[in-house]
Amino acid sequence: MRDPNAIDFWRGFALITIFINHIPGNTFERYTFSQYGISDAAELFVFLAGWSIGIATRGRDGNPEPPGRSVVRLLARTVEVYRAQLTVMLLALALIAGAALLLDNPLILEWHNAGNFFADPIQSVCGMALLTYQLGYFNILPLYVLLIGIAPVFVLVGRFSLLSALGLSVSVYLASLVFGWNVPSWPGEGDWFFDPLCWQLLLVLGFVLQGWNLRSDALRRWSRRLFPAGVVIVLLGIVLAVTEIRPDPMLVPEPRLLFTFEKTYLTPARLLHFLGVLLAFAPLYAVLAPRIGRVVGYLSQMGRNSLAVFSMGSILSLIGQLVRFQTGGGALIDMLVAGSGLVGLGFTAWFVEWRSRSRSARPRT
Repeated sequence: MRDPNAIDFWRGFALITIFINHIPGNTFERYTFSQYGISDAAELFVFLAGWSIGIATRGRDGNPEPPGRSVVRLLARTVEVYRAQLTVMLLALALIAGAALLLDNPLILEWHNAGNFFADPIQSVCGMALLTYQLGYFNILPLYVLLIGIAPVFVLVGRFSLLSALGLSVSVYLASLVFGWNVPSWPGEGDWFFDPLCWQLLLVLGFVLQGWNLRSDALRRWSRRLFPAGVVIVLLGIVLAVTEIRPDPMLVPEPRLLFTFEKTYLTPARLLHFLGVLLAFAPLYAVLAPRIGRVVGYLSQMGRNSLAVFSMGSILSLIGQLVRFQTGGGALIDMLVAGSGLVGLGFTAWFVEWRSRSRSARPRT
């Protein structure tokens, strides 16, 4: 297993933040960084996925691996994430159905769009397979499946020119933003909560910046120069979040092009805030790592096993929601839910690595 590093550390941090935020109303939600800015952990998770693709599609010498191998690697990962999405969706629906039976409360069957499944299982199962049917709080992995699935296009273009890959990504983002392109939901009306045509920009941005960072130190020099700008953006985000200032979208004909803060289209306001967060917090790992070794190890282990931890976190957060619903919540319940969840996430990461080591050590027959 690789040693702790900044990418795994921040990915583990994002996973914990997503877990806490997916139990709405709990005591600890107010202390996550998502409450003090415009962007949140979803942006960080997708950006780091793109950065990781840049690392995974290069050899140890830093040179790009053969294109065919990169394509196969990414397609295999797409299948892996797709399989995880189907599994967690099935488990979530079983949890909701089980809770409705156990608590004798049919209203729970409506939990987070689950009602469509129990009312029309035939179309919903097809929608699950197509990823067009999603439960609330279970819509990040479908986005991830689609982004990893289209990543080979940007990786291959990036073999010739990283700037061209970024230009293509920005063009798709702007067109989707202007024309409102999105993937439709089915069964049921509406579109995806995370528009993949817009969110692909973060993935490609992570991939391109990783490549530039590897080629020269210009990116690191510019990030140091722009550090004050990042701090200003973060402070401005805190002010807007704490004071709950939201510009009136009726002031302009197309508010998503300017300043709405909604997640769906990854509006320019969210994107700019996330870039500010990157600039302001990028140097922090080097400061923290020598001082909080156990925490760094804990978060990095989760980051190394992000798919398993994310999947387990989705299930545990749903259990936490149901527990809070039945008990009425409160500080003690929230401590038990969050504490057991963090232990569960840590155990999941440890178990995945333990199983991997056991398989490696087992003699082949």
